[in-house]
Amino acid sequence: MSTTEESTEETTEEAAAASAPAATRRTPLRARLRLPRLDGLRGRLIITVVVVALISAVTATALAYRESRDAVLKRAQNAAVEDFRNRVNNLAAELDVPTDPRSMGRFATDVSSGLRGALVVAQYRDYTASSDPSADRSRITADLRATVRTRTQVSIQRVEHGGKPWLALGAPVLLDSAGRAGGSGQPSGVEIFAVVSLADEERDTADLVRSVQSGLLPVVLLAAVLALLAARTVLRPVRKLARATRRLATGELSIRVEEKGRDELAELAHTFNETAGALEHSVGELREQEALARRFVADVSHELRTPLAAMTIVSSVLEEDADQLTPDTAHAARTVSAETAKLTRLVDDLIEISRFDARAVALTVHSVDMAEAVRGTLAARGWTDRVEADLPPGIRARLDRRRLDVIVANLVGNALRHGAPPVTVTVRAADDWLTVSVADHGPGLAPEVARHVFDRFYKADSARSRSEGSGLGMAIALENARLHGGTIELAPPAPGVGAVFTLQIPLRTESAS
Repeated sequence: MSTTEESTEETTEEAAAASAPAATRRTPLRARLRLPRLDGLRGRLIITVVVVALISAVTATALAYRESRDAVLKRAQNAAVEDFRNRVNNLAAELDVPTDPRSMGRFATDVSSGLRGALVVAQYRDYTASSDPSADRSRITADLRATVRTRTQVSIQRVEHGGKPWLALGAPVLLDSAGRAGGSGQPSGVEIFAVVSLADEERDTADLVRSVQSGLLPVVLLAAVLALLAARTVLRPVRKLARATRRLATGELSIRVEEKGRDELAELAHTFNETAGALEHSVGELREQEALARRFVADVSHELRTPLAAMTIVSSVLEEDADQLTPDTAHAARTVSAETAKLTRLVDDLIEISRFDARAVALTVHSVDMAEAVRGTLAARGWTDRVEADLPPGIRARLDRRRLDVIVANLVGNALRHGAPPVTVTVRAADDWLTVSVADHGPGLAPEVARHVFDRFYKADSARSRSEGSGLGMAIALENARLHGGTIELAPPAPGVGAVFTLQIPLRTESAS
C-alpha cells in the first residue's frame, strides 16, 4: 500500500500553525513573511536569475549606448560635413585668390552663418581670419591642419575640449580651370576650418541611456518574480520529497511521493519510490525473521524450563549426598549441579529478554525505600561484606522493586567479577532524578569494551567462553532501566577509579501517579 504526498499536508500544517498560541508563533519576520533563505536552494536560484538578468540588462544598456552614440554622432557628423562642403563651395566663388585678411574674415563669417554658430577659421599663407576672433582655436589641432594640406576632400576629427565633444572640419579651397576659387582642381592655398559642437547629440545619447537605465529596476524585479515562481515550481516536489524522506526515516515505510512528468525530478521521485519499496520489503522480511527468532528463543526457553527444573532437583540431591560418593562421582555430581544452575540462569535470562523484545513486560510500582531495597539486594546475594554502601535514609521512590533488584544485582555482580575492591554503591536523589552509582577500583574498561558493554551476549574476554555470566545481564539491566523511563550510563575513565555505572530514573514520589 502506498501513500502519496499532496498539497493538503501543507494546508494542514498552515492551519495548525495558525491555531497555535501566540507564544509559540514568535517566529522571525523573515519566516512570517515567507521570504526565501539566501543560503537555501530557492535563494541561490533567485540570486542567480537576478544576477543574470542584471548582467544582461547592463550589457544591453552598454551596447545600446555605444550603438546609439555612434549612430547619433555619425548622423550629426554627416550633416555637418555636408553643410560645411556646400557652404564652402557656394561662397568660395566670391573669394578672390590671392586674397587679403579682410576678404578671408568675411568669407569665414559667411561660412559660419550656416553652421549652427560654429567657429570658422580661414587661413591663407601667413594670414588667419576667424568668425569669432576671441574664440579658442586650439580645437583645430595640428594633425587636422596637416591632413588638410595633403587632401582635397573634407577632413574631420572629433576632439574633447573643456569636457565637451566637438567636431573639427577642414578642407582646402580649390581652383577651377580658369584659376578662380570654387572649382575642383588645384588647391588655392586657402584653407577653411570649422568647429561644431556635439553637445546636443551627446545630451540626446545620455537621455537615451537614462531612459534605458530607468527600466533596469523593473526588469530586475520582474526577473526576481519569475525566478520565485520558477523556484516554487521546481522546489515543490523537492519539499514533498524531503517530507517523505523524514517520514521514511521515522519508520513510515509505506510513504510514497507522486511522480509527475518525465524530467529529472520525476526520475528522482521514481527512484525514491523504488528505494522505499525495496526498503519496506527488506525491513518486512527482517521483521518476520526477527519475530521468528524471538518466538524460537521464547519457545525453546519455555520448553527447557520443565526439564531444567527436574534436573535442578536431581542435581541438588546428588550434591547433598556428594560426601557419601566416591571422589570421581562426587566431582561429577558437583559439576552437573553447577552447570545446571548456569543453564537455568541462562534460560531465565533468555525468557526475560524475549519478553522485553515482545513488549510483554509491565511495571508493578510500589513506594520503595531505596536504602532498604539496596541492602536487601546485597544481603540476598551475600555481598554485604564485599560492598561499601552509601545509602542516605529517607529516599523513597515509586518503582518496581523486583526490577530494581535485577538492575542493582547485575551492576554490582559485574563490578565484583571484573573489577577490583572496594566496590561502592551510592544512592542519591536530586533534581527529580534518582541515581544509583556502582563503582569499582579496577583497571576500568577499554574503549573497545565500553562500546559494547550493553550488547547482548557480549563478553570482554572472548576466550573465556565458559565464564559465569551469560552475557545478558547488562542488557537486561538497561532494558529494566528504560522500562522505568531512565537509562544506565558508563562514566568516562578517571584516574584512580575503575568502571563507574550510574542508573538514572525519574524520581516518582509518593504523590506521583
